[in-house]
This record gives sequence, structure tokens and C-alpha cells, in this order.
Amino acid sequence: MKALLSREAGGPETLRVEEIPDPAPGPGELLVRVRACAINYPDVLIIEDKYQLKPPRPFAPGSEIAGEVEAVGEGVQGWAPGDRLIAAVGFGGLVEKIVIPAARAIPLPGERSFTEGSALLLTYATAIHALADRGRLETGQTLLVLGAAGGVGIAAVEIGKALGAKAIAAVSSEEKAEAAREAGADHAIVYPRGPFDRDGQKALAQLFKDATGPDGADVILDPVGGDYAEAALRSIAWGGRFLVVGFPAGIPSLPLNLTLLKSCDVCGVFWGAFVARDPKRNAEHVQQLFRWWAEGRIAPKVSATYPLERAGDAIAALRDREAIGKLVVEIA
Repeated sequence: MKALLSREAGGPETLRVEEIPDPAPGPGELLVRVRACAINYPDVLIIEDKYQLKPPRPFAPGSEIAGEVEAVGEGVQGWAPGDRLIAAVGFGGLVEKIVIPAARAIPLPGERSFTEGSALLLTYATAIHALADRGRLETGQTLLVLGAAGGVGIAAVEIGKALGAKAIAAVSSEEKAEAAREAGADHAIVYPRGPFDRDGQKALAQLFKDATGPDGADVILDPVGGDYAEAALRSIAWGGRFLVVGFPAGIPSLPLNLTLLKSCDVCGVFWGAFVARDPKRNAEHVQQLFRWWAEGRIAPKVSATYPLERAGDAIAALRDREAIGKLVVEIA
């Protein structure tokens, strides 16, 4: 079978498509024919050895898949060849076939494509965990989403609206602002590209304050980091929750006097660790996501698809912050 392999630490240009032996399922496992694999920011980091998970090489990146069961391992019940599924796999998804624990597999409804199914779990499950569990977002509250045209950002806007909040989207271009509005954002603002000097930081903070109003944002979801984090924190409401999701713009340093003055919380959001610690709660979230999906309140936004041979280009586009919504590699 074909696989896109990382044999050395580096950028997407180091990845190569190679032929490797087909895997076989063991007890409790499924052999899955991968039909689509969505690209996420951890794929950028993992091939550079900058992610918390460092698999032994060679390995294939790709952390969420959709596909069909080809074979069922000993002891597995409820699955049969031909069944359609999605799964978060951590890494290894950019392959034609993969073995996964049956416990990780989630049925994919027949009316949903593999492409959109592959783009659901990581971003939407991260967003619902962030907003419901860590942010305690309530109806009528104000939500500020940075990077609101990315995968997690669009998911957060849609889920924020589903939870009854006012959603303010912050993005880096008018094209991305339009995508955020299409996802349901009540208001979208375009911020300049960093890094920022002191005056630039003040101007950015004022931009966020003007957008959130005199009471500020009850919840701020930040999958961007860098100089944007402190500027956004300055627009938080009294008792607000600042959700730390990711750092494509760099790891920020926050002045803790701001948390004292606003009596606010800075909350880390690590969906993968949450799943391992509270699988029951995560399963409840996934069920809610499928209900909202059926109702049309959320829908994975796939802006481009790539063949396996060009999966490195998809990872590069995400690294360079060019993507709107999700990028998916379709594997024939």
C-alpha cells in the first residue's frame, strides 16, 4: 500500500510517498481502508518534532480519517467489512490502509461523504470541549474567536451560535471575514499581521475592545497565540474565560496582572488528553455534534482537497496560514 512517510525531522518537503506492507488487525482492532484524511495543525508540528507526541520514524502524519472497514480483528463486535467510520488516530492517517482500535471508531452516516466526515472530529470536538467544559459558555454571552476562519475557529463560531452566544470573529483578511460570517458570526473584524511593536499592540487591543463592547467578551477562544493573545485578553469581561488552544503565531507570555484586574480565568484546552481522561463526556460531545450536524447547525467546511501525492502541499498551506476551514487529502 502507499503511505506518505516522514523519515527525518523537517517541513512538508521532507515527506515522501512510499510503498509499505499492508497492515493486519489484531485482537480488538479494525483494518480500515482510508478514503479521506483531514489535515490539522499538529500535522505541521509532528513532522518537525515540535509536537508533544513524537512517534518513532518512519511514520505517516495525519490525525483524523474517514474510511471503510476491510477486516475485523478477533473479539470485535458491532463492526463488519464495508462499514463506514471516522476516527481520530493521532498520526498515521496519510496511508491507504490503517489499523485502529475498534473503540476509537465512530459510525459515519451514509448520507455524509468521507471528505466531510474526516473533517469533523478534531476541530469540532476541540471546540465543543473548549466552549462547553472549559469556557462554560452560556446563552446570551459574548464569544470572541481568534483565527475564526481556521478549522477550530469556524467550528467555534458555529458551536458558539448553537449554544446561544453572540459570536465575534477575528481574522486576518476580508476573505476570511466573509467565511466567518457565512459560518454564523454576528460580527467579523480584520486584524493586521504581527508581530507588533508597543503601539501596534495597543491598537490591536483597542480593535478587540471596540468589537466586544464596554462589557468585554465573556469567553475568548485563542487558537493563534503570539502577540494576539495579550491584546485579546485586554478585551475580556469581568470573570471571563480565556481559552488557550494553539500557537501558530508563537507561544505568548501573558501579564498576570490582567487576570487579577478582570478576575478572569486562563484555561488550557487539550482535547486529546481530555478524551483519554473522560471518554464518556467526549462521547456525549460527539453525539451532540452529530445532532447539530443533522440539524444543519454545524457543517465541516472543506476549502480544498488534495491527492495523497500532494498531501505535503496541504500541510504547507496550513503551516502558512493560507487555509480557510479544513483541508482534506482524498485517498482513492
